[in-house]
Amino acid sequence: MKKIILLLLLLSYIWASANEGMWILSLLNKKYDDLKKQGFKLTVEDIYNVNHAAIKDAIVGLGNNDYPLGFFCSASIVSSQGLVFTNHHCGYESIQQHSTVEHNYLADGFWAMTFKEELPNENMCASILVRIDDVTTQVLTGVTERTPLSERKTILEKAIKKIEKQENTNDDYHYQVVDMFEGNQYLLFVYQTFYDVRLVGAPPSSIGKFGGDTDNWMWTRHTGDFSIFRIYTDVNGKSAHYAPSNIPYVPKQHLNVSLKGFNKGDYAMTIGFPGQTNRYMTSYAVQNEINLIAPSVIKIREAKLRIINEGMKKSAKTKIQYASKYSECSNYYKYYQGELLQLQHNKVIDKKKSIEDKFNAWIQQNPERNELYKDVLPVIEKYYTKNKSVINANQYLNEALFQGSELMYFPFQTFTLYYALSDNTPLDSLKQEWETLKQESNKFYKDFDPEIDKNLFIEMFTLYMQNIEPTFYLTTMNTINKKYKGNIEKYADEAYKSSLFASEEKFDRFLQKPTIKALKKDVFFNLSHELLLMYYMISLNDDSLNNAKRLWIKAQMEMHPDSIFYPDANSTIRLSYGNVKDYDAKDAVHYDFYTTIDGIMEKKDNSNDEFTVPSRLEELYKQKDYGEYANANHTVQVCFLTTNDITGGNSGSAVMDANGNLIGLAFDGNWEAMSGDINYEPKLQRTICVDIRYVMFIIDKYAHDQRLVNEIQPIK
Repeated sequence: MKKIILLLLLLSYIWASANEGMWILSLLNKKYDDLKKQGFKLTVEDIYNVNHAAIKDAIVGLGNNDYPLGFFCSASIVSSQGLVFTNHHCGYESIQQHSTVEHNYLADGFWAMTFKEELPNENMCASILVRIDDVTTQVLTGVTERTPLSERKTILEKAIKKIEKQENTNDDYHYQVVDMFEGNQYLLFVYQTFYDVRLVGAPPSSIGKFGGDTDNWMWTRHTGDFSIFRIYTDVNGKSAHYAPSNIPYVPKQHLNVSLKGFNKGDYAMTIGFPGQTNRYMTSYAVQNEINLIAPSVIKIREAKLRIINEGMKKSAKTKIQYASKYSECSNYYKYYQGELLQLQHNKVIDKKKSIEDKFNAWIQQNPERNELYKDVLPVIEKYYTKNKSVINANQYLNEALFQGSELMYFPFQTFTLYYALSDNTPLDSLKQEWETLKQESNKFYKDFDPEIDKNLFIEMFTLYMQNIEPTFYLTTMNTINKKYKGNIEKYADEAYKSSLFASEEKFDRFLQKPTIKALKKDVFFNLSHELLLMYYMISLNDDSLNNAKRLWIKAQMEMHPDSIFYPDANSTIRLSYGNVKDYDAKDAVHYDFYTTIDGIMEKKDNSNDEFTVPSRLEELYKQKDYGEYANANHTVQVCFLTTNDITGGNSGSAVMDANGNLIGLAFDGNWEAMSGDINYEPKLQRTICVDIRYVMFIIDKYAHDQRLVNEIQPIK
């Protein structure tokens, strides 16, 4: 019993070095001594407190209305009127959605000078943590190591559903039970979600995206990567969807924006919603990442980017339509390039094998231990050896088909209507389905170009058929080979001419008189069904593998009972702590911990969209009109480095000093540590942040938005 209690106490952590770790807020007391050693000046109750206002109440997870807790970015509240800071690239899609050729906010920036000018975003929501409960005992009741895997899975699913149902007592809240350590621990996260989130301000892309793809994932950076939103509620302060009568949210707590600056070695912490890390990954999984996953993503996204880029040259309208899609695709194209390079350069497989060798020696020291864990690594190795073709097909299905042509998945929106028509539901009772479809189609076709989409369809279908075994072909692919003699272009020409989804006009005509016959004979409706069938056929959810991964992590904890552990990132709110710090990138290459506006002018190239400098910014630079935002050297710092441990989803996270004041926004990692999601690299791994003084400088001096400066009231 004592061993079980000890294990549960340790189940909040992964064996961590110096600044490594993404820590659960409710368990920070376990790390308090380390926090204090680094320079932390608050108490853990100042960070997380269920009964009183705390910093957690100023931290925001950004999601969309369909998946509120599927956080794509992090943010923080910086005023008593619900003003929110996040990254420019986090707000990029919203900025793009509001942009037109006449009002191109991507190119020109956007600044609402009154509350009435703030722009609503139909599909953005913001969630704030209410509390975290450990429900491990409730979930694992009735489960032992001898419980058959299928039975174990059923017990866990029922227990989780029961907990979430029992807790679901407030319509404003979302209740989510999340497994930690591959199912060794379970935590209940309760969030309050707000559905009226409005765009308040954004610099032009020449500031917010300065350096573009060239500088992405790189240091040095000179990017003003920020955008500003505001949360609104109904007149009673309750969560509500957009309405003109809604009022700014009054938060329990907001962060103070600090203009005091910082020095090398100063304490820094982030709180946000890191998406996914795989720090417990075995050498077999890393080899799979190197040999299969990363190369396939790079190949597919390179083709997508080429096609989209060519299409964007057609017109200013098309460039705006596909700006966000291109940016999203490009970001992780370069990420996987860096990951592939650094997994090899940083010898991650060797590091993982060293852990595995120690594990094998450890389990052989004890017969009971050996009996429990002897099959763990063989099961994992067998999975990756046996399932190479399935893993490959799954990868191409997701990257090339689900994320290729948009007409491959837009028909999913009509499935509810299809089933209603199949049940002979009268058309006059389908008003809700019709209105929903109309709204979705308006959003979809606003940013849809049939020529670009057809070219993507042809290229992605071709890549899929060339790189996976015929066993995993869609039925349509066999039809193309037989009826069209492999001529995908000819098939695509006919499909895009005939489909009711191929244009907004055709789809509108269908909605005026929807029939099941029209859907059944439509090319893309049938393709979407084929996609789903293939998705379920090659699902990678393997119970034996999942159990082996759970036991692998459990064993690591037993091997190191005196070490501190943290769970892999999984889009739940986490804190990381460290210091402002420079680094040595490689032999004879040292990088300082901050950049300045001088570097922007050094990189300036107005013939290149990525390095264009707005004339207004250049004028401020020439006049040295920096106001109170200059540092001791009489220049403006733009970006800086910390040793905080972050990953995707942390974008927009508040970077705070020892007193919890906002000093920056995290927005990127560095190239030399791109393997960091799989293996933390303490000497190399850095978080790239935009300095909050540069943010305020742009708001004040560049945009002349005194309204926001007065609202924020930065401390000096």
